[in-house]
Amino acid sequence: MDTMSLPKGENIYETKCPILYAMELIGQKWKLPILWYIADAENQTLRYRELERKVVGITATMLTKCLRELEKDGFIIRTQYNTIPPTVEYSLAERGKTLIPALESVYQWAEEQMQ
Repeated sequence: MDTMSLPKGENIYETKCPILYAMELIGQKWKLPILWYIADAENQTLRYRELERKVVGITATMLTKCLRELEKDGFIIRTQYNTIPPTVEYSLAERGKTLIPALESVYQWAEEQMQ
């Protein structure tokens, strides 16, 4: 693995580590399930209420917080329609789409390790 080098004798939390950077962005409990459900949806788009139903155990407050962070970090796109009641849809942004193959690889690795 020539492209990946861990810092020698340094505190990994004080260096620019790509893995830690990724975990900062997506490593929280709810972000990966949210991204996974959006990626798995038809047209990679889900409404807020659909996400609320699919991500079992998440509170509305936490779902809103995670969605805002994922939008701020460029993983998802929020689209609001002026209907009554308001309709909000979330879809994968390009950055989110490029993450999915990496998550699929991690999934396959983990599945093999669980056997």
